[in-house]
Amino acid sequence: MARWTGTWLSGPGTLPGAADGTGPRWPGERLGLPERGVGAVAGGGRRVAGLLLDWLAAGLIASLFVPPPLYDVAAAQAQTVGYEYQVAAVLLWFVLTVPSAALFGFTPGMAAAGIRVGRLDGASRVGAWRAVVRWVLTFLLIPPAIRNVDGRGLHDRTTDTVVVRMR
Repeated sequence: MARWTGTWLSGPGTLPGAADGTGPRWPGERLGLPERGVGAVAGGGRRVAGLLLDWLAAGLIASLFVPPPLYDVAAAQAQTVGYEYQVAAVLLWFVLTVPSAALFGFTPGMAAAGIRVGRLDGASRVGAWRAVVRWVLTFLLIPPAIRNVDGRGLHDRTTDTVVVRMR
């Protein structure tokens, strides 16, 4: 049993095929990216930090226009308030992240976390359709969590992009 599990269950911290020399030694090696430093594949911690910062910014900006239902406990329990705030926060998250990712390659949260998204074909801009598809798949939360050996989520593989470190 150990022989057949050894091919796909290589243990913690190792990439499939790395032990026998057939696979990549670090995330992004197959893409021509460095092992560490600027241009290396961004880790999960930085990605989550960027997403949380974007959500926080969208929520704070939304609270300026639509007051969140913080103090009306009875109405919140009855679920009669709060939808306006939630819709406003999601729409602001879209407006805050999609244009900046399409034009500059990073969202405000990604910039604060020191990461950016780039196209694998070397084009300078991510583009609108890639940014929208990435946003929709990120909104669903599961596609970014399913990552391959190169550290790319399903949203990255769908749009032919990779998230790398800026610093």
